[in-house]
Amino acid sequence: MRVLLSTYGTRGDVEPLLALAVRLRALGVAVRMCAPPDEEFAQRLAGIGVESVPVGPPVRELMRGKTLPSATDLTRYRNELVETQFAAFPAAFDGCDVVVAAGLGQVGARSVAEAAGISYVYVSYAAVHLPSPHHAPPPRPGWPEPEVADNRTLWEVDAQNVNAQFGEALNRHRAALGLPPVDNVRDHILTDRPWLAADPVLGLWPETPGLDVVQTGAWTLPDERPLPADLVRFLDAGSPPVYVGFGSLSPAEGIGGMAVEAIRALGYRVLVSRGWAGLDLVDDGDDCFTIGEVSHQSLFGRVAAVVHHGGAGTTLTAARAGAPQVVIPLQLSDNPYWAGRVAALDLGAALDGVATTVESLGIALKSALSPETRARAESLGSRIRKDGAEVAAHRLVDRWR
Repeated sequence: MRVLLSTYGTRGDVEPLLALAVRLRALGVAVRMCAPPDEEFAQRLAGIGVESVPVGPPVRELMRGKTLPSATDLTRYRNELVETQFAAFPAAFDGCDVVVAAGLGQVGARSVAEAAGISYVYVSYAAVHLPSPHHAPPPRPGWPEPEVADNRTLWEVDAQNVNAQFGEALNRHRAALGLPPVDNVRDHILTDRPWLAADPVLGLWPETPGLDVVQTGAWTLPDERPLPADLVRFLDAGSPPVYVGFGSLSPAEGIGGMAVEAIRALGYRVLVSRGWAGLDLVDDGDDCFTIGEVSHQSLFGRVAAVVHHGGAGTTLTAARAGAPQVVIPLQLSDNPYWAGRVAALDLGAALDGVATTVESLGIALKSALSPETRARAESLGSRIRKDGAEVAAHRLVDRWR
């Protein structure tokens, strides 16, 4: 049996499929993966022995600025991604029994699988990406913002926007493959039985007619890498610090400095993660320390709180560690959704990424750093599952082997 995994995006989009790949290989399944061409992803795949097929433009190029690309540039990137998918997927899918595609950007995957007679599974990492009257669609940068309030209408407008972006290109390629056109690109990609790789304690799928969602739990791997010696010395030298990091995203201008100021004002030490934004210390005070790539699983159990952007992986890892959270989301993808979940579950606080100030950060941190919030976070953390990727791997093998 051979499984083809495919995604496009930042590390948070790639890592869950790596976890599934490892679990599949443990069951004797051959795995091939289509991923962005960035060198770090190629190295990660090589490190676990998975064949890599680069598809699409480099993601770091897309995310390198302090702000997101313009609507025109985003349209160009999306069009380029579709063209490269239809060029690369036929050879990549050859010899595979099933395709698992993650993310709405996988416009060509179902069509190429259909033409090749290969089974297709769509997976989302957050409930907010799947249509439901219980929530609004996630922000999709570069597309018109609707001026309506009810969720059903918002999802209808969302489908229209997806059609406007991808409909012509998709149906042109489908015609070339001898396939009939589709009139709803988004729902074509999602299918009526998508998988949800999110922990039900953090983000339970709200039952919705028309979608038979299979929620497996989040797809993660144990990361037992030891922390760097200089970081351990900093942690051991005083009370637990507050972590500040924004992963693959760039926060609004000045947010990093505001966070350090607000944390210091409460008498806490600060741990700054550089991330793709290249955050750094605001000064050389001995109460601050900066880090690069480290194991969050090893680190978050030793911090007082986690200040972050609302990525699915960071939210999950902090919750599993029992660490209170302050989320400053960008208006992008599932970041606002996870910020809302942290607030709804009383695991900390969520702020408006644009309107954040030192004062609002200070109030949020006081709430997150309270003993009551810590107790709730630790209680919830003990209930989060770790077997999501294993559950998904067994479902695939049991269904298609």
